[in-house]
Amino acid sequence: MQERIDEAVTELGYLTNHTARTLRGKATQTVGLIIPTLAMPFFGELAVAVENALAKRDYRMLVCNSLGKPEREKEYLDLLLGQHVDGIISSAHNENVCDYSTLDLPVVSIDRNLHPSIPIVRCDNYDGARQATQLLLDRGARRPALLTSRMGPHNLREKGYRHVLEQAGIEPLVMTVSFNTPQRVLTETIRRELDAHPEVDSVFATDDLRAATAYEWALQHGFEIPDDFKVIGFDGTFAMRQAMPWLSTVIQPINQMAQHAVELLVEQVDCLDLQRDQFPADIIELPIKLYRGRTV
Repeated sequence: MQERIDEAVTELGYLTNHTARTLRGKATQTVGLIIPTLAMPFFGELAVAVENALAKRDYRMLVCNSLGKPEREKEYLDLLLGQHVDGIISSAHNENVCDYSTLDLPVVSIDRNLHPSIPIVRCDNYDGARQATQLLLDRGARRPALLTSRMGPHNLREKGYRHVLEQAGIEPLVMTVSFNTPQRVLTETIRRELDAHPEVDSVFATDDLRAATAYEWALQHGFEIPDDFKVIGFDGTFAMRQAMPWLSTVIQPINQMAQHAVELLVEQVDCLDLQRDQFPADIIELPIKLYRGRTV
């Protein structure tokens, strides 16, 4: 009987729901979450929010820290498959590590384009960057730099920054420090980049830790903030707003992002008769909130 069930599932390409999976002995009520690192406030708070949203649906969560390493992400994918998780939520920052669409279980992405068939939940990165950059210009900045972890067409925060500067007739200046850079090296690299560009009078950083580093650099160089130098970040986690309430930032709706990601995943898990390519490749984009601190 088991062989006949397996043959039917394979032939029809069904995504089995909890009832069917229980009959096959594979329902675990467990979901894997892949993130770069819990050490960053955004991912730490995201993990808590996802866990809370899953708990409301009687799911447990396995957290995997890829540490920005592609090989580690692959290892964790194999581990989660071996644990027979019911689905995976991924916010990994390694692109083209593997084809997530080939995994034989539901997958939802938070903030990253894993595959056209995989749903994405994210904040409106483009609008957040646009508002942040425009705020710098409105407050008198003339040479704002972008401090980011990657360049390219997938970086919507870079795209928003570039759009505003293009409209203002200002040449963009993008400082890229890889996401995988160890914290001590990252801090030193950011300082060197800023030292090399004395014309920069403001920074839009695509995360708050980079913004904090730029802020500290400006203070060490004797700048008055925000009169001489302006800084705005991105993420707006509770931890960062408690530690640096004066830091201007773009606040991501972390709890709502987690809730939507869990809802999308559970919809796939509970669906008995649809193949993955029959699911709409949803892109849920949630509005941001601009927090005007005392650094712009």
